[in-house]
Order: sequence, then structure tokens, then C-alpha cells
Amino acid sequence: MIKAIALFSGGLDSMLAVKVISLQNIAVIGLAFETPFFNAKKAQAAARQINLPLLVDNITTEHLIMLKNPRYGYGKNINPCIDCHTLMLNIAGKKMEETGADFIITGEVLGQRPMSQGKQSLFVVARNSGYADYILRPLSAKLLEPVKAEREGKIDRTRLLAISGRGRKEQIQLAAAYGIKDYAPPAGGCLLTDVMFTRRLRDLFAHNEDKNIRDYELLKYGRHFRISDNCKTIVGRNKSDNDALQSLTEKGDNVLYMADFPGPQVIVPYGGNESVLQTAASLCVRYSDARNELQAKVLCRKGEALEEIFATAATNYDCEKWII
Repeated sequence: MIKAIALFSGGLDSMLAVKVISLQNIAVIGLAFETPFFNAKKAQAAARQINLPLLVDNITTEHLIMLKNPRYGYGKNINPCIDCHTLMLNIAGKKMEETGADFIITGEVLGQRPMSQGKQSLFVVARNSGYADYILRPLSAKLLEPVKAEREGKIDRTRLLAISGRGRKEQIQLAAAYGIKDYAPPAGGCLLTDVMFTRRLRDLFAHNEDKNIRDYELLKYGRHFRISDNCKTIVGRNKSDNDALQSLTEKGDNVLYMADFPGPQVIVPYGGNESVLQTAASLCVRYSDARNELQAKVLCRKGEALEEIFATAATNYDCEKWII
């Protein structure tokens, strides 16, 4: 039986691509990816809806290498879309070889994203992946050159589609025809397109503080303050943040919290000197219920050691100066 590997995000286009191919009596296996910047939850939910077997691959190591030096640069934020798609297709190609599949499919639509899905961009991505002749884009295939599977008759090109542009009308009509009722809105899901997250990520790179994967996870939570060139402080905004920061704390961190008032969880990753801890304590007071007090007691823990720090609330001026 002919088999295909589907690069599967869980969006409507990738669901439709799978349907178009599976209706030709081709066995399709989905492949989704995870890194600190995106996960496979949407893909897993969509795969269940259309009964698609799904493989989930954590590609953090390869993705970080690419992210720090993308051949084709970044988009508006730190989103190296062309290089990211190239990497994913290269990994999908290797998975195709491992599983004995015949070709790869994606849900890409010609012209849907001007920077990454123009004809030239699709060609560059496919070529650089090393598997250009095995990559089929079923939703726009009739507008592109036939790939090996089409030329060899493994798939009927006449039953493929010719969708292009940014409109969604044709896809919505197809979804109704295929009985797909529940699908996520287009785009979203990648933190590398989020302005706040990428500001923090640039700061992390600039200060060489990405020592392990935990440091990327920390960027998702709390308020981040750059209080010295080699030290920052993270302040939880709510209970969810506080719980997440607590779960991500490591042995060498300083953890601060209020002694006598409700307040945030505060982390100084990898610890800080006395001056840094005094500043972190002032931030802890600033975002606690005691911020109007003249002075408040903050508990600071590192490993098994616990000390008391008395601090006044950081000023608005300082908070604005330090915040990332």
C-alpha cells in the first residue's frame, strides 16, 4: 500500500491535505513537532478528530541550532519561518525513509503567507530540505510542478487541488464537505511570533543566559527584569505564574517570597549577589499586598539556606527601567 507522511500542525489546511490524500486510498501518518516555542496539542486534538495516526517528535536541539543562525533570517520577530519549515521537512524526509513511506505532504497553500508561501519560497524550502521531489502540497498541487509520486502514478494529480491566496472560502467549503466541524483559527501557536516573548528571548541570547532548556521555559511566565548585565529577576503575576515558576526552580536559584503578606514568587535564576537580592526583594514587595508599607520582610531561599531581607517597594521608575 502507498504511504505518506503528513507534516501536521493541526490547522484546517493540514487536516484538509490529509483528507485529500487519504481519499485516494493512501495510508497517511501525521508528524507533529514540539520545542519550547510550540507544542503538539492542537495537532493531537485535530488528529483524533480525523482518525489520523500521529507521531510527535521533540526537535528542540536541532531547532535551537537553526534558530540562532537562520540562513534566511527572521520575520517580524524571531520567527525564521523559511529555515524552520526547511528543518521540519528535512526531518519529515528522514521519517519517510525510516517508515518506508512514499512521499511527504503538507497543508501549505500557495500565496497564503506572502513571505513563506510564495512559489519561490516553497521551492527554496523544498530544495534545501533535501527531499524536494518527495514534497507534495495537495491543496495547491495543480499550481505547482508535479513531484515524483505524481509522475510515477502513485497519486492521481487530477484529484488534487488548485487553491491559492489568503482567502479561506474554499477551505471552509471543503471542511463542510469532509465533515470537519471543529478546527482552530489560522496562525498562532508559535511563541517566536509573540512580541513580548521574543523581546525576552533576544535579551536571553544577548546575555548568553540560555544555559539549558529550562531557561526558555521561564520566558513564558511572570514579569522579567534585567537588573544587571549578568543577572535578571522574574516576578510571578498570579497563582498560575507562581506555580509554574516554582516548578521550574533549580538548586542554584534564589527564590524570594513575602514573609507576612500575600505576594509573588520571585526567582533569580542561578542566584545573585547581595545587591541583586536586595533589588529582587524590592520587586517582591512592589508586587505584593505590602507595597505601600514603609518596609517589609522578604524571605530568600537558596537550596536549604533561608535568610531574611528587609526591603521597600521598588519605584515605578525603576520597574520601567528594568523590565524586559
